[in-house]
Amino acid sequence: MLASSSSPSLRRLIPPLSSLLSRISSNTLSATPALPPAPPPPPPLPALSPLLPPSCSSLSSAFSQWFLSHPPNSPNYLLNRVYSALASSSSDEASLHDSLSKLILPLSETFVLSFLNHRPFLDCPVTDPNQLLLLRLRFFDWSGRQAPYRHSRAVYHALFRLLKSSKKSPLILQWLKLFSSSHNPASSPNPHPRFHDTLIIAYSIADKPELALRVLGRMRFSGLNPDPFSTNVLLNSLVDNSLYSYFDSLFPTLPSNTPVAISIKLKSLCARSKLVSAENLIRSLPTQIASRGYIAGVLIKSLCKRGRFTKASKLVEEFSSGEVYSVFLSCLVSSNRLNQALKFLSDKKSSEDYIPDSICYNNLIARLLRKNLLAPAYDALIQMMEEGIPPTSALMSSSLRFFCKAGLVETALHLYNSRAELGIDPNGSVYDDLIGVLCSDGNADKACEVLENSVRRGFFPGRRVFASLARVLCREGKLDKVRTLLDAAVEREVRPSSDVLARYLAALCKAGDLEAACLVPYMIPETSNTGTKSGTIYKYKSTYISLIQAFSYLKRVDMLPKLLIEMQEMGHSPSRSLYRLVVSSLCEMEKFEDVLRLLNRQLERKDLDERTCYNYFIEGAFNAKKADMAREVYNRMDNAGLKPNLDTNILLLQGYLKSGKISDALDFFEFLRGKKEPSNKLYNTIITGLCEAGRPDQAIGFWREARERKLVPSLECYEELALALGSAKDFNALVKLIEDFRQTGRPVSAFLCNVLLLHTLKSRDLFKAWFALKEGENEKKQQMVLQDRSSGRLLLGQLIAAFSGGIRMTNNLNKIEDELEKYFPMDIYTYNMLLRGFSMDGRMDLASQLFDRMCKKGYEPNRWSFDIMVHGYCKEGDRVEAEKWVEYMGRNGFVPTDYTLKLL
Repeated sequence: MLASSSSPSLRRLIPPLSSLLSRISSNTLSATPALPPAPPPPPPLPALSPLLPPSCSSLSSAFSQWFLSHPPNSPNYLLNRVYSALASSSSDEASLHDSLSKLILPLSETFVLSFLNHRPFLDCPVTDPNQLLLLRLRFFDWSGRQAPYRHSRAVYHALFRLLKSSKKSPLILQWLKLFSSSHNPASSPNPHPRFHDTLIIAYSIADKPELALRVLGRMRFSGLNPDPFSTNVLLNSLVDNSLYSYFDSLFPTLPSNTPVAISIKLKSLCARSKLVSAENLIRSLPTQIASRGYIAGVLIKSLCKRGRFTKASKLVEEFSSGEVYSVFLSCLVSSNRLNQALKFLSDKKSSEDYIPDSICYNNLIARLLRKNLLAPAYDALIQMMEEGIPPTSALMSSSLRFFCKAGLVETALHLYNSRAELGIDPNGSVYDDLIGVLCSDGNADKACEVLENSVRRGFFPGRRVFASLARVLCREGKLDKVRTLLDAAVEREVRPSSDVLARYLAALCKAGDLEAACLVPYMIPETSNTGTKSGTIYKYKSTYISLIQAFSYLKRVDMLPKLLIEMQEMGHSPSRSLYRLVVSSLCEMEKFEDVLRLLNRQLERKDLDERTCYNYFIEGAFNAKKADMAREVYNRMDNAGLKPNLDTNILLLQGYLKSGKISDALDFFEFLRGKKEPSNKLYNTIITGLCEAGRPDQAIGFWREARERKLVPSLECYEELALALGSAKDFNALVKLIEDFRQTGRPVSAFLCNVLLLHTLKSRDLFKAWFALKEGENEKKQQMVLQDRSSGRLLLGQLIAAFSGGIRMTNNLNKIEDELEKYFPMDIYTYNMLLRGFSMDGRMDLASQLFDRMCKKGYEPNRWSFDIMVHGYCKEGDRVEAEKWVEYMGRNGFVPTDYTLKLL
């Protein structure tokens, strides 16, 4: 344990993290005095922000210096050179010997163990786990033949552990057969000095303790005894494989009074829930032995696994030592009792100056990061810097993960890019977090670069990060990189989620690459043995929608009926717009027989109401302007005994009008009128359609007919008539329409008033027509009354009279909109008309003031609002002010119209 000093605490130089971060937990660790020498204090963690705070460079510098504080004579460089030599050498032994002999390796048990446990990184080309294991086996074989060095039991044990963790236990058994035939003292000229001990260790680690017991029996028959190391490995294997009867029979016969053997005995008792016996055994030991982590810690771990933390904490206090504290702290962390772990650590630091080792710190920080408790994680990192604890590779990775989770992308990237100089060996979690935060930051190119390094290191992103990266690349249209990502996943037998494939397919369809889109479902082998597509990308409705839209766009319509039927068989319900798209696409390519076949299939399936089904097909045919096809569907509906309802008749009438078949529309209306008196909705449809077709004279005739029948057309009908009559400058008919609208008693709409205001400002013709209509009437009858949102009435005659002379003649121009609001509810269109009026009169000062008042009242300017201002200043010759408005316009996402651009 490091000694304390009286120097000022680094904690006093760093503001509390809770005061700097409002988005993360405020739990902090208690302060402790700093230990000399200590690295420079890191700056306070800046607030989470998409912008890089100025202190991030200082933060990365402080952590860089801390990372460089680990021992400079690290063997990692030499170990990497060994791996590189193994990977680059050919398979013959001579070439391997030449490559490794040049390195002048200090072969020893420590060096070989370091090599077997080391994972090459940075520029080392070794990435695949199986290739890595093969290189370790080659080095083990080569080093074992370099006299005078011989592999120790610990080296054999480490190698067998590697094989087992790589799920290569059968390889251990194969090796043992070769080892037994070549090194057996009874038959080999080159016997191994630890032959039987090696067999016991190997069989025990390969989960074959029964075979290890046979070897032990042969040794006993020959008068030999196993060494304590192999004995302990065998005892541990018996416990791990729950062979407790063999353990109880063997344990008393072995010289098993060593602390390690006692630890295995405790493990056996705890595994059988004999906790009282385990506790009694610990109490029978000397305090110095009992307080070791692998003695008392065994029982403490067992109690914690059973949730008996109170009992475990009492044992911690009874057998108090740094090792026991570390065991208990690890148990609290692994059980997600993080608040209790932080309190325990703080209490022991303040009372006993307890400092956990770097492994314990890393476990704590990693779990805090997993729970996104960034504040205590940052405090723990600062404590390690204060105590001068050299960071391990795992701790460096945790630090990078912290910066990623805190949103400090630039700091994380700086440390990541300096990994070679700092000795950082990022693990898979670091790559996942870094790629994820880069995707969130919109930096897809850098995320792909990190991914390439990750793959070279043998790490592939998890499903969440994989999906996030694929989603960003699809959104940005970088489909080549998505394909590379998917190919890499398939190569590693990683199945991308169906959601990712569906997004990729949709992006390809949007890009028009239909051939590639059709191959996406076959990129990943089907996992269902039933032949269904329930577990594939076809379970997403968007897959079918994207394919149908793509086939339709490329005019390859033969597949559309099949896709629509298959979509329904997968349980998806096509929308009305999708039916319209399919039918319209088929009709555009004159695939009328396919349309009728699809109609029959839909009627057979009965997914839709029959009348609704016919209506969808009529709408789709008219959308392609194929009136004959629509009428054929209509006739089939009638012949099938299904009487067309009002909705069907309106669809057909609208279709004729929108297709420009005005004569057919009039004939159909007469046909309906001959069968039954038309309803108000039919009149609304034909009046509105004729107005949109530029036939206001015919529309006004149907309007008069409807009014004679005491029907009241809709508000939309009046609005379209007013717009069409105004555009045709038929103001006499327009004022009569307005007079009739007054008599309906309906509330006025902003659209209707905007139309009247537009023509009133443009000329006096509307006012003249109005005056002619009202001339000779008394004052009371001259007032056309309409409902208003406040007073309930609107004097429309006064509105026309007030603005008939244009804006120049209007009083109180500074509050012209207040005057208008007396008559009707204004909208952005009204404001744009007033802005245009001021602009045409050269009063840009008033236009600018009106623009400001409009924004303050909550109206959001559109492109035309800005364009009017730019156009007005250009006409006035004020280019400087015009350019300012162009910049303002651009910041709001708009660009001037072509006509205005010509004036700039």
